[in-house]
Amino acid sequence: MSETVSTYDGVNSIGEDLDDLSAAELAALPTDRFADRELSWLAFNERVLELAEDAGLPLLERVRYLAIFASNLDEFFMVRVAGLKRRIATGMAVTAASGMLPRQVLDAISVKAQELTERHAAVFATQVQPALAAEGITLVHFDQLDDGEKERLHKYFRRMIFPVLTPLAVDPAHPFPYISGLSLNLAVIVRNPGTGKEHFARVKVPPLLPRFIAADAGGRPRRPEDASDVEGVNSFVPIEDVIASFLYYLFPGMDVVEHHAFRVTRNEDLEVEEDDAENLLKALEKELLRRRFGPPVRLELAEGFTLKLREMLIRELSISEQDVYELDAPLDLTGLNLIADLDRPALSYPKYVPTTARGLAEVESANPTDFFAAIRAGDILLHHPYDSFSTSVQQFLSQAAADPNVLAIKQTLYRTSGDSPIVDALIDAAEAGKQVLAIVEIKARFDEQANISWARKLEQAGVHVVYGLVGLKTHCKLSLVVRQEAEGLRRYCHIGTGNYNPKTARLYEDHGLLTCNPDVGQDLTRLFNQLSGYAPKSRFHRLLVAPRSIRNGLIERIDAEIENHRNGGEAWVKFKMNSVVDEATIDALYRASQAGVPVDVVVRGICAIKPGIEGLSDNIRVRSILGRFLEHSRIFAFANGGEADVFIGSADLMHRNLDRRVEVLVRVIDHEQVAELVELIDLSVAPTTASWHLESQPEGRHVWRRVYLDEHGNRLADLQEILMTAHRRSAGADR
Repeated sequence: MSETVSTYDGVNSIGEDLDDLSAAELAALPTDRFADRELSWLAFNERVLELAEDAGLPLLERVRYLAIFASNLDEFFMVRVAGLKRRIATGMAVTAASGMLPRQVLDAISVKAQELTERHAAVFATQVQPALAAEGITLVHFDQLDDGEKERLHKYFRRMIFPVLTPLAVDPAHPFPYISGLSLNLAVIVRNPGTGKEHFARVKVPPLLPRFIAADAGGRPRRPEDASDVEGVNSFVPIEDVIASFLYYLFPGMDVVEHHAFRVTRNEDLEVEEDDAENLLKALEKELLRRRFGPPVRLELAEGFTLKLREMLIRELSISEQDVYELDAPLDLTGLNLIADLDRPALSYPKYVPTTARGLAEVESANPTDFFAAIRAGDILLHHPYDSFSTSVQQFLSQAAADPNVLAIKQTLYRTSGDSPIVDALIDAAEAGKQVLAIVEIKARFDEQANISWARKLEQAGVHVVYGLVGLKTHCKLSLVVRQEAEGLRRYCHIGTGNYNPKTARLYEDHGLLTCNPDVGQDLTRLFNQLSGYAPKSRFHRLLVAPRSIRNGLIERIDAEIENHRNGGEAWVKFKMNSVVDEATIDALYRASQAGVPVDVVVRGICAIKPGIEGLSDNIRVRSILGRFLEHSRIFAFANGGEADVFIGSADLMHRNLDRRVEVLVRVIDHEQVAELVELIDLSVAPTTASWHLESQPEGRHVWRRVYLDEHGNRLADLQEILMTAHRRSAGADR
C-alpha cells in the first residue's frame, strides 16, 4: 500500500505519517502517563468477575460470567503471557510503554492472576454453587449421590466413557506423555500390591464428552447413555469425578493410591511467514498442527497434590513455580456454560427478540424483498443486537445473491459462523454467474481452521478468494453490491463494526451503515481494488483507512478540537471502543485535556489512559460498560465547532489495528444518525447509568470502581436495558 498525502477536508489515503511531535511537546508529558496493557486487561477480566459476584443479577447469568472469566483468562495466557515469555526468552522484550520492565510485568501478572483465579474459585464455591443448590441445581461429588444415581453413572461410565479413555503409564519404558493445551487430566498414583512399588500414570479427560454429567433423571425415566442430556436435570457431577471413581477399571490388579486433576495451558499464538496466498494457506495449516505443541505457560492443580507429585509435574513440564496455580476443584470452569444454558427462565435474563431496523421495517411491511429501495431512500444506521442482523445485513446479502440485476458482490470475511448464511449467499451468487470477491482473513486468531475451510469451499464454488495483503490482517467489515438499474450502475454498501457472523450478532453490540451514497460506493470500490489487486494511488471521500491514516485522521481531528476550543467554539471528543492502547492517540487526548477540551472515553477492555491527573488528564472521563451483550462497536465523535463529525468502524486504538491491519472508519453524515451516536456515548457516561469509573488514586494508582447504586442503594439504569426498551417501543410505534 502506498503512502499518500492526507488532507483534513474529507479526502484520505490508505496510509500516511504524521509529523513527529516536537521534543518539547513530549517533554511536557510525564513519563509514567500510560497504564500497563497487560495489567489493564486483567482489570477488565476482574470487571467480568464482579458481574459474577453481583447477587442482583439472574443466577444463571452469574454462572455464565464465571465461564466467560475462565475462557478469557485461558486466552490471555495462551497469547499474551506466552508472547511475553517468548520475547523474554529470546531477548527481544523491551520496556513497556508504562515504564515497566518485561520481568516486572510478568511478575505483576503472576501476582494479579493468582489473586483473581483464587477469587474466581471462591465465588463459585461460596456464592454461586450454594445459590444454585438453593434453586435445586446441585454440582456434587460422586460420593454424595444415592445408590441409584451411582449405579446409573456406573453404567454410563462403562458404556460411554471407559472405551474412550487411554491411561498412560510413566516408567523406563514409557516416557512422560505430552500434555495437550487446555486438556483436563488426572494425575494418578497406583501401587503394585505384590511389590509395593508406586507408579505414576496420566489419564486424559476426553474433551468431546460433557464437562458435567447429569446425575439425576430429571423426573423422567432415562437410559444410562442419556447422562449427557441435561434437559430437566437438577444434579451434576464433574466428569473427572466420575472417571476417578472408576479408576480401577483402568488399572486392574493395582491399588489406586491417589488421584488429582490438573490442566496445562500452552503457547497457542501463531507465527507464520507470509509469501504468496497459496503458500500462506499451507504454512498456516502446518502452523495449526504445531500450535498444540507450544511450550507450557501455566499449570493448574486441584488442591491436594502431594509435594512429590507437584514437583514431578513442574519438572517434566519445564515450568516455573510462579506459573503454578493451585485451586479448589473443579478446574476448568469454562464448562459452566452447560449449567448456564439450563432452561430455567426465571434464573436467566428475560429473552430479547431483536427488531427490524428503522428504514427497513417500513419497506418490509410493504414489500419484504425490496431492500434496495429502502437504502435508496437514505442511509440506514443499524445497531445490533437491538436491530436484527438476520433481517438487515443477512437479508441484504441474500437478496443481492438472488437478484438478477446484481452483477457483482465484494465482501470481507474475518470471522463467521460454521453454518454461515453469508457464505451460502456468496456461493449462490457465484453459481448464478455474478462476479463475487471474498477477502478471507485466514489468520483470524483461533478461527484459522474454520476460515481455511470456508476459503476452500468458496474457491470451489467459483468465488474469487483473496487472502488480503502480505504483512497485514484484513479486519475491516465491508460489503459492496453492484446493481444494474435504469439510471445505470448503482453501488450498495454495508460498513460495520462487527463480524459477518449471525450467531455472535445476537450477543455482540455493534453498529453498521447501509448506504448507496456514491462517495462511499467509490471509496469501497477503490479499497477492494487495493485488497485484491494494485491501486497504489487510491484516495477516499468518507473513509479513514488503516494502516496509519486512521491514527493520523483521528489525531488531526483532536488537534482541531483544541483549536476550536482556543477560538471559543464548541469543542469536545467522545470515543467508544473495545481497547485503547496507542500512545500517540492517547497523547493527543492528553493535549486536548490540557487545553481544556472535555474528553469522554467509553472502553470495554484494555485502557492505557490515566484519567484525572491534575494538569494532564483532569478533563478526561473514562467509563466501562459490561453486561448481557458484549459492547463491541467503535464510535469516534468530535464537536467540530458545532457540526459534529462522527465515524464508526472496525478499528480499536491499538497498534495492531492502526499499523498491522486493514481497518475502515466511515463518516456518518445523516444528522439524526450523528445525534443518535453522540447520544449513545453521552448516555454511557451519564451519572444515572451504571458503569465502571476509572479513577486516579492519591498514591498514583488507577483503579476501576463499579458504580451501579445511587446514594439510596437503588440500582442505576442499565444502558442495555434502556436500549432494548427503546427499540421495543420503536418497533411498536412502527407497527
